[in-house]
Amino acid sequence: MTEKSNSRIFRGNRVLGYVSTHVPFVARFIKRRGENLLCTSVGKWFHTYGCVKFRLLSVSGEHPGPITCMSGDNYHVYTASENNIYAWRRGCELKHIYKGHDAPVHLLLPFGVHIISIDEDNILRVFDIKDESQFLELEFDEEHFKISTLCHPPTYLNKILIGSQQGQLQLWNLRTSKLVYTFQGWNSAVTVAEPAPAVDVVAIALGNGKIILHNLRYDQSVMDFTHDWGMVSCISFRLDGVPVMLTGSTEGHIVMWDLEEKRVMSQVESAHSLRIAGMQCLMSEPLMVTNSEDNSLKMWIFDLPDGGARLLKKREGHAMPPNLVSYCEPTGENLLAAGSDSSLHIMNTITETFNKSMGKASRNRKASKRKNRLKNDFLILPSITKLSSCMQRDKQWDSIATLHEGMYLVTTWSYNKICMGQHKLKPPEFEKGVVATCLTVTHCGNFVITGYSNGQVHKFNMQSGIHRGHYGKEKRLAHTGAVRGVETDLCNQRVITAGSDDKLKFWHFKSATTTPYHVLRLEESVTSTKLHRDSGLLAIANEDFSIILIDIDTMNIVRKFEGHCGKINAIDFDCQSRWLISSSMDCTVCTWDIPSGQLVDVFSVERPCTSLSMSPTGDYLATTHVGELGVFLWANKLLYEKVFLKPIDRQAVDIPRLKLPNTAPEKPDIEDIGVIDLGEEVEYKSPEQISKELITLSDQSTSRWLNLLHLDIVKKRNKPKTPFTVPKSAPFFLPTIPSLELEFDLEKEKEAGETKLLIPQILTTLTPFGKKLIACDDDDSYIECLEKLKTLSPAAIEAEVTSMDPETGGSIQVMKQFLIMLGVMLKTNRDFELAQSYLSLFLKTHTKTTSQNEELRVILESVEETATQAWSKLQNYLLYNICVVKALKDM
Repeated sequence: MTEKSNSRIFRGNRVLGYVSTHVPFVARFIKRRGENLLCTSVGKWFHTYGCVKFRLLSVSGEHPGPITCMSGDNYHVYTASENNIYAWRRGCELKHIYKGHDAPVHLLLPFGVHIISIDEDNILRVFDIKDESQFLELEFDEEHFKISTLCHPPTYLNKILIGSQQGQLQLWNLRTSKLVYTFQGWNSAVTVAEPAPAVDVVAIALGNGKIILHNLRYDQSVMDFTHDWGMVSCISFRLDGVPVMLTGSTEGHIVMWDLEEKRVMSQVESAHSLRIAGMQCLMSEPLMVTNSEDNSLKMWIFDLPDGGARLLKKREGHAMPPNLVSYCEPTGENLLAAGSDSSLHIMNTITETFNKSMGKASRNRKASKRKNRLKNDFLILPSITKLSSCMQRDKQWDSIATLHEGMYLVTTWSYNKICMGQHKLKPPEFEKGVVATCLTVTHCGNFVITGYSNGQVHKFNMQSGIHRGHYGKEKRLAHTGAVRGVETDLCNQRVITAGSDDKLKFWHFKSATTTPYHVLRLEESVTSTKLHRDSGLLAIANEDFSIILIDIDTMNIVRKFEGHCGKINAIDFDCQSRWLISSSMDCTVCTWDIPSGQLVDVFSVERPCTSLSMSPTGDYLATTHVGELGVFLWANKLLYEKVFLKPIDRQAVDIPRLKLPNTAPEKPDIEDIGVIDLGEEVEYKSPEQISKELITLSDQSTSRWLNLLHLDIVKKRNKPKTPFTVPKSAPFFLPTIPSLELEFDLEKEKEAGETKLLIPQILTTLTPFGKKLIACDDDDSYIECLEKLKTLSPAAIEAEVTSMDPETGGSIQVMKQFLIMLGVMLKTNRDFELAQSYLSLFLKTHTKTTSQNEELRVILESVEETATQAWSKLQNYLLYNICVVKALKDM
């Protein structure tokens, strides 16, 4: 994508909070993993969860449209989107695509090596799973038989049972394409058909609330029940040997039926807040899993005394679109999200495993919990409209305060306990019809200040919930109109309030005062405010779609930003108060550069952004949007890319339109998934020396050179306690190299082949290394000798250096050549530690001989000069780096 079609600063990352939709989930037992995997639809994708830890394992690729139905077998997960069916392996690998339907598919059923699908045109098609070819097509008359449900009775070979909205059921043999039998039904639409563990028995749920257990072989009803908790949406049977049938309703209730006594055994009221989409009991376990369109997935365990179910695990998000989001910790890992469902959620940006629900706001939390009827509970408060938090005293008392639509009271929440607090903050005297419009929690976490629609501003203590005063003189009014914003500074010295009377007032915080110490007249009416306490900048969104910045220290307007074409929904600063980010009902998100006062980035989205919050670490921008259940994260590209920002003329530039982030990183289109050929990449080979001016160490281990001066101590310490057994020697005519491994020295054979003189090898006194050293005449040959020396063991190196003395069979010429080799090593700045070690060993062994020979002394002086230059260079670098590190530590 080009830069024109992208935002300069932000890039879509992912979305948080999506768990389930109205599509029933799919449970599959994976023998290799030893656990059940649950697949839930989240729109154009589906998630795969593991039952053991209930964590997200994988996210599928994007479908062309929302997923309409799902199913699965031992090998694939099948999803239907628009007119096509897709088969997935491992939750994210697309294997097959089945085409042929002319209408959206709403029913799927794996059937051996085939898959059965029914679309909205009432056409049944059967596809071969491997070949992707159509095996059978049956068309039904919608007026007489509109298909509503589909199942395969066990032991009924090649047969399926189809239910209709007219109430009839038909048993079909797909192999012969013939109608086997027609069940006349009970004059009510068939909503669910589920095979029972008993042979020939199928549970059939009707639209009138009846549940019939019907024997297909004899076309007789075994038993029937009446469901009084709404229409049945799903049926399941316990598969652990207990004769219990479970039903889920459109009202969110779960009912357990005792099939032996033919009565209701237990029930779970308001198990979900909306219609239960899917329900399935796990094989040979007292566990049941349910999902609902309230965006939740729950696991239940049957361990209550009456045989009822208890909630064991759950994954849930907002049941209704959230309209508030705010980062709540300095680490930037957790954020708070509140929505129209009156609930408050903690969402983790690292892993969804740490997502928590703090519950729904209630007038009496304990009473609501005892009733367990949160859906129809009259104690539940309206949706949350404002949110403020401070985690300074989170361990001691409540740290979050919220306002509710049309309410005058303020509710508190405990982030530490992950629940609603005990305090309901309200002024001692209030008028009927007064509504709380804005609030803020102070930086110390001790107080919450609330503004009301009648112009009053009150202060409350967060720990005790006690009213601590108000601001204003006449009738306790701080403003003559509704208060639109209230803020406090970093040190709790000032309170700033903005009202619909177009006035911005500054108050002393410590004592509730009657008059402000400064009043600033505004040109436009205020809609909302946002204060960056560290910098002292106050952003005010106006009704004319403009934003002004006020320095609360000088109490003057310092910047004004214009460019939005709709009501401003949210404003926020970045962590360094360099940017101001705003969203509007014109579906745009703008980033303003505060020092220059210019617009530096703008992009539009599909749906208006209702709330936004910038991470304290500056890595993500979190947003909520109209009609969306999730919280969307946008990554800050300036953290990993070089981006040069320049002013943007909104009228002259085409605003890029970005898609909302997905639940997974962006992938190719579902039709174009293939293997990308990256070609042959050349293997990188590290150079032996980056620069000739730098000192380079060798790749030898420290045991090869560090103990050359102390080999006598090492030999004494490593002396074996038992006599050493001499290995069988090689033939006399194959000399060996002294090393840990048996290696033959072929140098002698080469030297013997170069001369025509028949000189016995045993009469030569120099070692092969010494002979090679004497033959050196340039730097490259010395380097070859050094490579030969590197292959020797420390004991062999000591033996070579010792044998250079004339008294032990060596010569002055060999000693001169060795010193010249050390000089070459020091000049090239390579193998620095080896050169120092070899020089030390040479001086220790041949001190007397070197001091008595003038030629050796002259060569040794040149080697000493070269070594001194190398040491001084290394010392200067080390001292410089030490000084820099110490200076950085002291800053």
